[in-house]
Amino acid sequence: MFHWPEKGRDNTENTVKAVLERATDLRVTYVVVASNSGATAELFAGKGLEIVCVTHQIGFKEPGGDEMEPQMRENLQSKEVKILTTTHLLAGIDRALRFKFEGVYPAEIVSSSLRLLGQGFKVCVEISVMALDAGLIPYGDEIIAVGGTGRGADAACVITPAHSSQFFDTKVKEIICMPREK
Repeated sequence: MFHWPEKGRDNTENTVKAVLERATDLRVTYVVVASNSGATAELFAGKGLEIVCVTHQIGFKEPGGDEMEPQMRENLQSKEVKILTTTHLLAGIDRALRFKFEGVYPAEIVSSSLRLLGQGFKVCVEISVMALDAGLIPYGDEIIAVGGTGRGADAACVITPAHSSQFFDTKVKEIICMPREK
């Protein structure tokens, strides 16, 4: 396991290298990557893996706004990268309730608990379940999930995700890398 001294995008290149090496070692075929702009997902394209790029949902930053440029979306799809743009597993209606009525709701508690190991770790768990629910990765297989703190990638995990309806059956098999500072 690698520990990066700081969190953030400066770890992206080393995270990609660590993921590619571990995918080879484990013969893992699927890599699920959080990438709002598409830049991080693009680093995995053409490496002989099945890549799923999970973006922020439409409207995450501004009503109706898509953070991924249409040209990048086309570029990734031309490289056979699957793109999932949908409501986030640990946000959705619970976040709307928090914004409207304040308070703490179950998905927010799960999200905060996962963040004990870092934002990137939380993202890894979340996107792996989202990709499984969307049918973009096979049920029961180990995958590698790549997430980050802000932009870029600084965390990666080997995960056997469960569907969201059985979320707590998700198994984090190993942490490939993560920042020491959260």
